[in-house]
Amino acid sequence: MSNFNIITTDSSNVLEHGLCGYKSLKRPGFPEKVNWLKERLKEGLIIKSLYSEEKGTQGMIEYVPGEYCWRPVSAKGYMFIHCLFVGFKKEHKNKGNASRLLDECENDAKAFKKSGVAIVTRKGSFMVDKDIFLKRGYNVVDNGGSDFELLVKKYNKDEADPKFINNEDTIKKKYANGLTIIRADQCPYTVKNVNEIKEVAISKFKIKPNVITLKSYKEAQKSPCMFGIFSIIYKGRIISEHPISSTRFDNIMNKIHN
Repeated sequence: MSNFNIITTDSSNVLEHGLCGYKSLKRPGFPEKVNWLKERLKEGLIIKSLYSEEKGTQGMIEYVPGEYCWRPVSAKGYMFIHCLFVGFKKEHKNKGNASRLLDECENDAKAFKKSGVAIVTRKGSFMVDKDIFLKRGYNVVDNGGSDFELLVKKYNKDEADPKFINNEDTIKKKYANGLTIIRADQCPYTVKNVNEIKEVAISKFKIKPNVITLKSYKEAQKSPCMFGIFSIIYKGRIISEHPISSTRFDNIMNKIHN
């Protein structure tokens, strides 16, 4: 049985409980995430954290009314999950805590009379796998990008399914030249990633990247990558669909740079 409580993390307690494993305002990315959170609360953003006095925060779920989601997804009328994770330490995984957090989201979706709950999943880093959702009655309703899937659990069967917004044409039109990094403060890890990638791009490959920080859900919904809040585009081609280290960036560019 879990000894964690589930608390709502907002502007009143975020510095006490932290976000995404970050807690210090001196840590790059955390102040940006805190400010992002404060702005999103008026759009209905909710963050529930898995917390205990002894273990601190060991997981969280972040969700928002679908029309305000920071992914290239059309999901008006639904609750949309940005992220879900449990266990900075392995001892806290596989204890049913992810299901407890999902219960919170699904109950809120019903309380706010939403048509259901939607989420983008994929295998690999920075996104939750779809298996936990399939077990809870979610269904895949759309596919996008390389391996992204859009899942939904519907409460109103007559409501239209959410769907990906295809912005692939913008890649060739807007990002055909040079190196572009798209990021948003929704993910605090990207500040450190981008700073280190910029350094490698300039020092080794003699390229000054164009860094775009998304400022609103409208901009995020126009992202050329289904991850929404991070991508790296080189000469009109997406070379990373999620945050990566400078080492990984270096390896990719060694293969394609000319």
